[in-house]
Amino acid sequence: MSLRVRWRASLTLVGLVLKWLWVPLTAPLLLALYDGTPILPFVVPMVVTALLGAALERFPSDGDVHVREAFLMVALTWLSVAVIGSLPFLLAQNGVLAHPVNALFEAMSGVTTTGATVIVDFDAHSRAIFLWRSLLQWLGGLGVLVLATAVLSRVSVGGAQLMETETQTKDVKLTPKISETARLLWTIYIVLTALAVVVLYGLNLAGVAPEMTLFDAIAHALTSVSTSGFSPRADSIAAFSPAVQWALALFMVTGATSFVLIYHAVTGDTKRARNSSEFRFYIGTLTAFVLAAMVLLTLDSGLDLSGMDLVRHAVFQVVSIVTTTGYASMDFNVWSSSAKSLLFAGMFVGGMAGSTTCSIKAVRWLVVLKSLRRDLYSSALPNVVKPVRLGGSVIEEDTIRDIYAYVLLTLVFFAAAAAFVAVDAARVGLPVSEFEAMGAAASTFLNIGPAFGLAGPLANYEAFPMSTKVVMTVLMWIGRIEIVPVLVLLTPTFWRS
Repeated sequence: MSLRVRWRASLTLVGLVLKWLWVPLTAPLLLALYDGTPILPFVVPMVVTALLGAALERFPSDGDVHVREAFLMVALTWLSVAVIGSLPFLLAQNGVLAHPVNALFEAMSGVTTTGATVIVDFDAHSRAIFLWRSLLQWLGGLGVLVLATAVLSRVSVGGAQLMETETQTKDVKLTPKISETARLLWTIYIVLTALAVVVLYGLNLAGVAPEMTLFDAIAHALTSVSTSGFSPRADSIAAFSPAVQWALALFMVTGATSFVLIYHAVTGDTKRARNSSEFRFYIGTLTAFVLAAMVLLTLDSGLDLSGMDLVRHAVFQVVSIVTTTGYASMDFNVWSSSAKSLLFAGMFVGGMAGSTTCSIKAVRWLVVLKSLRRDLYSSALPNVVKPVRLGGSVIEEDTIRDIYAYVLLTLVFFAAAAAFVAVDAARVGLPVSEFEAMGAAASTFLNIGPAFGLAGPLANYEAFPMSTKVVMTVLMWIGRIEIVPVLVLLTPTFWRS
């Protein structure tokens, strides 16, 4: 396929996504009308995305999506949705989001479900703007690629490879047609979100969460099921009662669970979850981190935490970080160095493949550990062939090598990003320690949200230089689409052949 045809095919697919992006913009538009706040920040993007999407859709193509076109489409879709998503922030002209770099940072953080924010004064922004932030994360959680798959399949364009690029699992074909699978996943996603709204606002009606208004319930339902982390409150989840924190912890764990397993559990097949080695590893890792956090917080004499408060904060913060959500039940900047180091390590774990979570993901770590154990066994008994198995199936050696390569690439990108953050901060005289630089780099690249120090859980990224925020924006984009689609675009072979 020629370069021109490849560009046309990919742009056509991006257009199919963009032309429908006006639909979610209607929700903040209606809220703005209700609140009496400016509607132009939403009307203009609605017109722009509808016209742009329609124009791109008219690009002629052969109707087929091959692997290369899928890579290009995935990368361009996330980037273009972030650019369109930044327009309401930019057009509102309020606070730091009036700057184009900050607006794009916030939008990219939203659509990649990162949850890192540059907002300093939360009172300067309307409820409609905060609803759009939450909707961006909700769309990004399961969203843009599954929606694209459903749309593409309706025009007889294969979309299985697009879902595989996002979910990193081949067990996504729950139904014979990918369009039916997409609708099924969206149904589960919507039902979970609606359930979260009912539970959160129900806590308010029950009198145990007076701060949880209906708007707050909707905003946090959108960003908990999507494991994203944006909150319209400056104090994040610390602004709410313990009951709310326990409820959100449950929805974060659910959002980071494979939607394939959720589907089978809903249909009565709980055996699949019990037999899933990845699910057991995911829950076991969460439990181990929680127990370690409880021990470290107990040993921290400087913290005024004990009893159920200690348990709650340990559970909530570990779940929030490991699932890459990024909510905060308290300012963990005041935790001991060992406890903060535990949270830092948790950033590299992630939830299950086929969920809304980010980071390296549990299944990759499970394969790495199993292959390391196999290698040790082979070193002791070199004449014995011992394959690596997952869920009773043998994992191909090419797959293992791919996983090792991905983990290595992730660590290399992280190291380079951390060095850049530290050097760029020193260039402008910003006091950022090495640990804080590593935390900020890991948090943005692995799509976590909060970090440490200046970028702590109750702080923001606004103080970082514009150059650093540009790099962090790119890191969020690359990290969310799991590196490979972007790297493929940088290879000369992609464009020549």
